[in-house]
Amino acid sequence: MGKAYLSLGSNLDAAFHLRGAIAALRERFGAVRLSPVYRTRAVGFDGADFYNSAAVIDSDLEPQALNDWLHALEDAHGRDRSGPRYGDRTLDIDIVLFDERVLEGQGNLRIPRPELKHAFVLRPLADIAPEAVVPGDGRSLAQLWRAHPEHGEPAVVADIGE
Repeated sequence: MGKAYLSLGSNLDAAFHLRGAIAALRERFGAVRLSPVYRTRAVGFDGADFYNSAAVIDSDLEPQALNDWLHALEDAHGRDRSGPRYGDRTLDIDIVLFDERVLEGQGNLRIPRPELKHAFVLRPLADIAPEAVVPGDGRSLAQLWRAHPEHGEPAVVADIGE
């Protein structure tokens, strides 16, 4: 069993896809600790705003198997991987942290995720797991968030009707 810290995002029918992802996580893994859902600008491309959230689960799957399961969930929600790396998406779920592990694997698996530098990943994770320490860095998510340039800026919380 391992503790997985996930980043969830969508900018195409976002509330629908995030609700579906959360339901699937609960069905497969049981209790899910969820952050608020934040509305954020698209990063890396011109597109509709994203709804971003974070979740912490206890996983009976190893990181690569969990990553594969999450990719299948994205695919079930119509995720199109044929376009550019940065683009609109129905559902994007990444493993940001998994226990104290540092690893790289297939399917763009990198733990810790480099996207942790972005507020749309860091803020929601710091909300629900401020004490979690980033391996290789040594700082907690709360410390990283307090040092982030966007810390203190107002956030837009979205209601996904969950």
